[in-house]
Amino acid sequence: MDLMQTKSERAILAGLKADIFTPAENATEQTLDELEALLETAGGTCVGRLLQNRQSPDSHSFLGEGKAEELRELAEHLEADMVIFDNDLSPSQIRALESITGVTVIDRSALILDIFAQRAKTREGRLQVELAQYQYLLPRLSGMGKSLSRLGGGIGTRGPGETKLETDRRHIRERINRLKQELEEVRRVRAVQRERRQKNAIPVVALVGYTNAGKSTILNALTDAGIPANDRLFDTLDTTTRKLEVSDQLTVLLSDTVGFIAKLPHHLVEAFHATLEELEFADLLIHVVDCSDPEREAHAQVVEELIAQLARPGVPVLTAYNKTDLGEPPFLPPDGSGVAISAKYGKGLDELLAKIEKTLTGTLHRVTLLLPYSQGGQLDNLHQRAQVLQTEYEGEGIRVKAIVDDELYGRLRKYVVE
Repeated sequence: MDLMQTKSERAILAGLKADIFTPAENATEQTLDELEALLETAGGTCVGRLLQNRQSPDSHSFLGEGKAEELRELAEHLEADMVIFDNDLSPSQIRALESITGVTVIDRSALILDIFAQRAKTREGRLQVELAQYQYLLPRLSGMGKSLSRLGGGIGTRGPGETKLETDRRHIRERINRLKQELEEVRRVRAVQRERRQKNAIPVVALVGYTNAGKSTILNALTDAGIPANDRLFDTLDTTTRKLEVSDQLTVLLSDTVGFIAKLPHHLVEAFHATLEELEFADLLIHVVDCSDPEREAHAQVVEELIAQLARPGVPVLTAYNKTDLGEPPFLPPDGSGVAISAKYGKGLDELLAKIEKTLTGTLHRVTLLLPYSQGGQLDNLHQRAQVLQTEYEGEGIRVKAIVDDELYGRLRKYVVE
């Protein structure tokens, strides 16, 4: 039984700011705020915090013996069930800290994996989460007896099952290989679907952004997708794609993607590659930024770095500054690559659609062509390079309704009848 259904676990949040850490590795009050939001998403309650500054982490207890003892006293005083670290911990550090404090100890990566385990609904999503969990656990098997015995019993323990992981590395490796094979099949299916879309010349627009920036709300507002859009982190894990009529001349496929977050475990990026590869083939990315987020600039940078890692080089990026009803949008870039919107109240969506069309089309022409049967080869060309809306075979020739670019329009202009 899931303990979270009967009891909200009480957690102390802890972190280390070390001189030798990079800014991305350090814990700060701001990153602890985000960790608290993650904890609440997982169903737990924060009862206290502890932030330590030192030159480098202690190899045994991470915080240092004195601070670890202070953490024990705090946990005892606050009747905490667990301590969650904002930094990644080694198995030996987790073991030492659990021995000192007497309570469960997990790190940020384990907490994020736990949330993903709760949120994944589709078979693909569950496969990806399970793969990420096994990849996280495999190098940590040594000395994790106590932690592994808790699998299935609360935050950080919604693991892939009750198997005795510490004695069955071979089983885990075999399961990882099977999961990778199943996800490879998912990617093959996506590739077939993508090829079909490309034949129909339907552009793909992908919504990307920091978790809880409002991507699902935008998708719902533009397409009536009807997907849940709640004010919580990682509400969307499974990609949703809907057809969007941008204008009379342009139809696109609009995809919602899993939100990004600072210190996103690399196991998740790897496991969710089948989903995230949509970014690689997108014709346009819409980077959704939450105007009301006090850390929006830092969070936008996290997303930009992941876009650079995952997306196709040179793909256009349009920035949608969302939630203007809650916060003022920043100064919009003069190159026209930004738009201020409030998806919740429908403000600025017409301008967003106009910018999508302008970015993707340049100049498109909606035409009706009458191709002589001697020019039947042009029909294959149209299917490959244009958006064919309708084809009819008549006595005089092939009547084709299509949306074509400037180059095709110039080449086929003499066949235009409408």
